[in-house]
Amino acid sequence: MERLDRQVDAYVTWKRDLIREITRYRSWLTHNRLSSETVDARLERALKLLRTDHITLAFVGEFSRGKTELINSLFFSGYGQRILPSRAGRTTMCPTELFFDPRAERSYIRLLPIESRLEETSIAQLKRTPRFWKNIPLDPDNPDAMVEAFIQVAATRSLPEEQAIQLGFHPDALEQSETAGEVMVPAWRHAMVNFDHPLLRQGLRILDTPGLNALGSEPELTLSMLPNAQAVIFLLSADAGVTASDMDIWRQHIRQFDGGNQNHLFAVLNKIDVLWDDVSGDAFVNEAIQRMQTSTAQQLGIAVEDVLPLSAKQALLAKIRGDQALLERSRLLALEHLLCERILAQKEGLLEQQVVRQVLALLQNSQHILTQRLVKVREQSELLNNHRQDSGQLLLELTARTRHEHNQHHKRLLQLKTNQRLLQRQGELLRSTVRAERLEEHLTRLRRSLTGSLTTLGINLSILHFFRSVEQDLGALEHEAALANKIVSAIYRRHNEASPLQGVDAPLFLLAPYQQELKGLQIKGDQFRLQLKTLLTEQRTLTRRFFATLAQEVIGMHQRLRQEAEQWAGEALMPLMQHSLEHKQQLEAHMLRLKSLAQDSQQSSQRGRLLARYSVELEQQLAQAGEMLRLLRRPAPIRRQGKVVSLTSASLS
Repeated sequence: MERLDRQVDAYVTWKRDLIREITRYRSWLTHNRLSSETVDARLERALKLLRTDHITLAFVGEFSRGKTELINSLFFSGYGQRILPSRAGRTTMCPTELFFDPRAERSYIRLLPIESRLEETSIAQLKRTPRFWKNIPLDPDNPDAMVEAFIQVAATRSLPEEQAIQLGFHPDALEQSETAGEVMVPAWRHAMVNFDHPLLRQGLRILDTPGLNALGSEPELTLSMLPNAQAVIFLLSADAGVTASDMDIWRQHIRQFDGGNQNHLFAVLNKIDVLWDDVSGDAFVNEAIQRMQTSTAQQLGIAVEDVLPLSAKQALLAKIRGDQALLERSRLLALEHLLCERILAQKEGLLEQQVVRQVLALLQNSQHILTQRLVKVREQSELLNNHRQDSGQLLLELTARTRHEHNQHHKRLLQLKTNQRLLQRQGELLRSTVRAERLEEHLTRLRRSLTGSLTTLGINLSILHFFRSVEQDLGALEHEAALANKIVSAIYRRHNEASPLQGVDAPLFLLAPYQQELKGLQIKGDQFRLQLKTLLTEQRTLTRRFFATLAQEVIGMHQRLRQEAEQWAGEALMPLMQHSLEHKQQLEAHMLRLKSLAQDSQQSSQRGRLLARYSVELEQQLAQAGEMLRLLRRPAPIRRQGKVVSLTSASLS
């Protein structure tokens, strides 16, 4: 695990460097009187994103595929024993998140009772309400006590089949209880484990999912948790290959995450130690493993290198014993290498796009304005040196010219503020098209239809009509967005004709990602309708499950869409506003310098030296800006190694 540990450390250090340089840039803006509310808000959002960023690895697969054993071997071998319960059969009975919470005073396990499924409340909402969870303290210094505490996660209850169905389970996927007519269900719906581990402390989060078709019985996993993971690691067993139930999980719940581009989906062929054969020799075993690796990749439709054969059990044993030969034979190192080179690199690229690119654009504009000011100061200094006799009068004339230029920028700024108000009105039209009340009307109508429908056909039509209504709202929004984009493009074109910006294009409001997300939710809606046979026992159960899963995802998408529309309308002209405001403020500072020099009784040679000193000060500030640009452009750690082409070294330069 040393390699992953080092790479995560480097990733966190890189983020800290970014935070330091963005904070430094804010101070630099204030020092040069270039700060503004809008720019400061943008920088604060970038800092918040860096501070709250984390990497999630999700382990998925049917029961008894070794998911928990793999997590033990990757993260907990230092304890010299299994910390998470792992044995033959079903052990992880509910989705389990492992993370580090710096706000908590001590480690803990929080368990959400399975009965919470009867409410129209998502897990994400319940996470914000601690009173619904059972809290179990964890003592990281006592491995035996930790093992005992983790056993609670695997607790089960015996319930009548009818109650199990109401909770969203399919009875055929559950074990029979010793009591006739009853089945065994997980006692807990979700587990949250706050644990102080070096990698978790650095922002790594682990999501361990149970088998027994939990992806179908807890739709929030496939609707929200798994799609938000940086990597989904699908566990298979080398002694069984891809079974029918494995393929069902892959097709229904996993393969669609990347819209056909499975760049964060990986398969692990676990338990390759069952193929080890001392009689046939290593060559025979390696060939058999390679054949299985190739066939698995073909069945799942992913690249061969994204299928990793290994033995989690032997890897854990090797780490506990310090047996390097056994560790290499277990092939766990290949998975650690993949986590380093692929997953962290993807995360780095995302931060480069969301944070670095935006901050670089702001800083480059600031640097451009200061450069223009320095050029003008040098010109004026040379002019003074050539007219020493009447330099006082010349300074007054230069002050007057600067004042005129300042007035021009002031008018441009006023015009931009007028355009800003126009765009904000257009933003209000955007938000009104997808206002919360309108979505609530669709949801109310859907709830009434679901509870009133007596047939599968009626339920299907209700769900279809709901998604069609939301789709129509997005269609109306698309029309308003096209008008708003035309306005913004025209404003940028006019501004750039008078005062060109450095490589800044008009930021357009893009609706396509939300339309694509809605299509994905519609696909989930189709799957939901296909499962109606397991849900028609009670109409209230059906309504409850739909509103606790799919409806919550649509509501979340709708909220983000409204927030982005509001943010876009408020910030679309920000680069122009920043450029004009910074230019105006620089002219004000320069005008004061010139006026002070003109009124000074000193000799013209001394005035020239004072102006030269001002020039040196501007050069120093520009040098600081150049240093910040250089540090912000530095590729992220993995990209720095040349494994992946860096955004910052190519498209951001």
